Amino acid sequence: MSVEAHEQFEQVLEAPRKRNLRRSLAWRFWRRFRTLEQAVAIRFSSSLTRRIVVLNLGGLVALLLGFLYLNQFREGLIDARVQSLQVQGEIIAAAVAASASVATDAITVDPEKLLQLIPGKGGAPDESRPSLEFSINPERIGPVLRRLVSPTRTRARIYDRDGYLLLDSRALSARGDILRLDLPPQNEDTGNWLDRIWAAMKRSFTYNELPLYEDIGMANGNTYPEVARALSNEAKSVVRMNARGETIVSVAVPIELLHTVGGALLLSTQGGDIDAIIASERWAIIRVFLVSAAIMLLLSLLLAGTIAGPMHRLAEAAERVRRGIKSRQEIPDFTNRSDEIGHLSGALRDMTRALYHRMDAIESFAADVAHELKNPLTSLRSAVETLPIARTEDAHKRLLAIIQHDVRRLDRLISDISDASRLDAELARADMEPVNLARIVGTVVEIANHVEQESARVMLDIAAPGPGEDARKNGFLILGHDSRLGQVLNNLIDNAKSFSQPGGSVRVSLRPAKAALANGTLADGFEVIVDDDGPGIPADAFERIFERFYTDRPNQGFGQNSGLGLSISRQIIEAHGGRIRGMNRIAAGADGAPRILGARFVVWIRAAR
Repeated sequence: MSVEAHEQFEQVLEAPRKRNLRRSLAWRFWRRFRTLEQAVAIRFSSSLTRRIVVLNLGGLVALLLGFLYLNQFREGLIDARVQSLQVQGEIIAAAVAASASVATDAITVDPEKLLQLIPGKGGAPDESRPSLEFSINPERIGPVLRRLVSPTRTRARIYDRDGYLLLDSRALSARGDILRLDLPPQNEDTGNWLDRIWAAMKRSFTYNELPLYEDIGMANGNTYPEVARALSNEAKSVVRMNARGETIVSVAVPIELLHTVGGALLLSTQGGDIDAIIASERWAIIRVFLVSAAIMLLLSLLLAGTIAGPMHRLAEAAERVRRGIKSRQEIPDFTNRSDEIGHLSGALRDMTRALYHRMDAIESFAADVAHELKNPLTSLRSAVETLPIARTEDAHKRLLAIIQHDVRRLDRLISDISDASRLDAELARADMEPVNLARIVGTVVEIANHVEQESARVMLDIAAPGPGEDARKNGFLILGHDSRLGQVLNNLIDNAKSFSQPGGSVRVSLRPAKAALANGTLADGFEVIVDDDGPGIPADAFERIFERFYTDRPNQGFGQNSGLGLSISRQIIEAHGGRIRGMNRIAAGADGAPRILGARFVVWIRAAR
């Protein structure tokens, strides 16, 4: 095989590989583009993201429009252009006046002495000199006008003393000769509809409304107010706008020689001169705006990602919690953030934990209620089934007594369960109000001593909260529900009396006390202490006594208590932000061994601020 054939063979084999490589690169680029497009679409699908982007970019757009509309550069540029044309016009007018010829041919002016003349005056002011008539020769002043006007890119027109056009710089040749051509039409072509729309937009961005500029052509120059003023020996400038939306600055100065006005010089800017400079400045502003908008868009997306993304995840998690009946959902943890998102995440997590805890409590309560109700029902059913087959009167009476006992127990259980089930809803609906804890304690103690006078007496001791304060009137103010707090005190006093011997005493004391909160700070509050002289609390039951349906009364008959009193009491106290605990009063016995004197329950409630 020759070398050329081998190279052709290699090219044939290489072509498919190159095509596959190009297809692979194109496919990778397409996949990346689609991934980016999907990411942007997902990001902008969030309403919060769109609002953040629109609001941020909206402020930037408003700032851009303000710059374009209120840009002082345009006004300063026009003022500078007017001053420049004023000076230029005075110089050209002086040159034209120096090139003019006196009508009597008795006076001639040397152009070399131009610099010695006062600009705009044509000579030294001397009121004693007579005013002379002079004429402006277009053929003579054409070369002078071209040399002075061409470098400035302005349009110069010379009118005689009657306002008729003598010379237009547009009609001058390169040598300054006057061209015999028709002047442009008076109404300039405004272009197609796109040009007209663009001209309307440019006119809308002008700082104020400018008069419309029209080219009068060969018409009398007195149509222009500045020319009329110049023929009256007074310089005048006017700013106009043509049909294309371009700014035209016109300055007219008198052509004066020896205090005689022989005509007027009208200098006008080209249509796009000033607007080109203004447009370049506005395009610079727009370029800065585009860069700022890109940065603002990126920052807005980053800000939205730190707000909308976590909010979306929190909303989805809350929705899963609402639908998650069989499984428990976890709220995303943003508590490491120190902003509102972190606070919201922590609040939702706490709310979810409280919700699940409440669900557990409801399930546990339902199970406990079913268990407690099942025991007397089982006993009641056995007694009822046995009653028809009882053979003796004594057995018949014992079965009736069991039935009555179980019915009373069921009635007590249902009443306590009903009260416990309504407790949460009642505490959540009712608003806490300032109440006097001393008055509640005193009322409960007084009622307890009058109801069961043959049982243990209740002694009350209230310590003064501070010097010069009336403890019973305004010294023990707390925020709470007086009826529920009275229920707690009544439960504790009844419980203490049930474990005390007839004729004994139950001691209730109220005193100020500080307690450490969960965050480690100390809070002012009050303690209510209830002491009895009973057998005390078993060593393993300091916490169990607050469980539902727990009871330990070996000296009393079975089923005399529902076991809900202390549980309800703890629930009420914790709803008030307080705490309750049980302990034993211990003293050294005769043999030195510790001896239980009785039980003590301590309730602490935070003082009202």
